[in-house]
Amino acid sequence: MSAPAAAAAEHGDAAPKKGKKKLIIILAVVGLVLALGGGGAAFYMKKKHAEEEAALAEEGGDAAHAAPKKEKKKEKKKDDKPVLPVFVPLDPFVVNLADREADRYAQIGVTLQVTDAKAGEDLKVYMPAIRNNILMLLAHKTSQDLNTVEGKEKLARQILREAVLPMGIELEDEDEVEEAPAPGKKKKRRQYDTLEDSPIKTVQFSSFIIQ
Repeated sequence: MSAPAAAAAEHGDAAPKKGKKKLIIILAVVGLVLALGGGGAAFYMKKKHAEEEAALAEEGGDAAHAAPKKEKKKEKKKDDKPVLPVFVPLDPFVVNLADREADRYAQIGVTLQVTDAKAGEDLKVYMPAIRNNILMLLAHKTSQDLNTVEGKEKLARQILREAVLPMGIELEDEDEVEEAPAPGKKKKRRQYDTLEDSPIKTVQFSSFIIQ
């Protein structure tokens, strides 16, 4: 074989080897890319799965915490007891009325409804002054003032107002007729306490006799 033929044969053998080597390198690069892509996808899926599990766990925890609260609320509602009214009965009042045409008197039983038992105990300290104010109020009434339902309702409001005065509480008199101010003068409105400030809430009559 001549020298040129031998050189050509040698180059022909080297070409396939170089092609195979190049192909192997390409395949290796592709495999590496696929491996990296697959790893990234696996990492992303794993992270997403972990986030979903954390979210479910958080929701489960919230539900677990919410359930006892609900049960506790039910238990509290079940244990709640209605607030019972507290009444303080006063000794009956016997007083001469202010009738002019005849001697008339009234025997009236009064019961005060207070906020609680403590208020009822505190009321005993002021009882002499409370009874005095109520007696003075009744002494100015006539049988005609007390014979009607409206008159008795008005008396109850007035007794409430007189009963809290010794405690330094002044309620507005709903039945008082306001006088018109003098021309050119503005009437100053007084500041009164409210029923919320009063330990006495209502006045009840246990007996009501007029003779």
